[in-house]
Amino acid sequence: MEGYPLDPIAIAFGPFRVHWYGLIIGFGIALGFYLAAKEGDRLGLAKDTFADLLIWAIPIAILSARVYYVLFQWEYYSQHPGDIIKIWNGGIAIHGALIGAVLTAVVFSRVKRISFWKLADIAAPSIILGQAIGRWGNFMNQEAHGGEVTRSFLEGLHLPQFIINQMYIDGHYYHPTFLYESIWDFIGFFLLLSLRKVNLKRGELFLSYIIWYSIGRFFIEGLRTDSLMLTDSLRIAQVISLVLLASAIVIWVIRRKQKAAQLPYNSLVNENS
Repeated sequence: MEGYPLDPIAIAFGPFRVHWYGLIIGFGIALGFYLAAKEGDRLGLAKDTFADLLIWAIPIAILSARVYYVLFQWEYYSQHPGDIIKIWNGGIAIHGALIGAVLTAVVFSRVKRISFWKLADIAAPSIILGQAIGRWGNFMNQEAHGGEVTRSFLEGLHLPQFIINQMYIDGHYYHPTFLYESIWDFIGFFLLLSLRKVNLKRGELFLSYIIWYSIGRFFIEGLRTDSLMLTDSLRIAQVISLVLLASAIVIWVIRRKQKAAQLPYNSLVNENS
């Protein structure tokens, strides 16, 4: 028997609304920041390095994520310009956020004379953890789901009842692709923590994140029904995932051949390599 979906509104004071979507994403950012700051302190970064970075990176990443989404949905937003600012209803693209965050980190590292690769390596587990948590914001909004399935299919996955109920949308059940990606990202988080102990060369932990996330996103995106499309049959996220995957591998090989990544991950020095 179908249950009621969860309320996407967490708190309501008259016309003021606080959405679970924003709270969940905010929690993911806060937890990721805590872990990155703690690891940065262990590796010799100035205490406020990540706090200073996030002051710029968070708003720029959110803006770029929204701009990315709106641009690829321009046919709709050109007719509904008032909806462009309604970010609380969902509609931010993680690839857009990554572009904004990485560009911000590149500029920040140059200004602060800190190795970009060191910052990226330290932040990598935090980024994918934030993504894993953030997908539950999509869950609350009943978005980022896949194609239609049966209730028995969802029950066969041994999912909790509240997830099955939330996947019942407009009279149909859908693939919980938000959950698939969240699980993939949580696995990636623990994998990256394990790779810290392997002590890869500088930059390779971040590149490992790009490779892991891109592989999972490519296949999971193929199940979704709300993908941003480049053409009628070509999903933007899948194209970007393949480009990022190939780029990460090429950069890894080039840095190794050119001996650009000589310092190990656990190095306590900040040379800009």
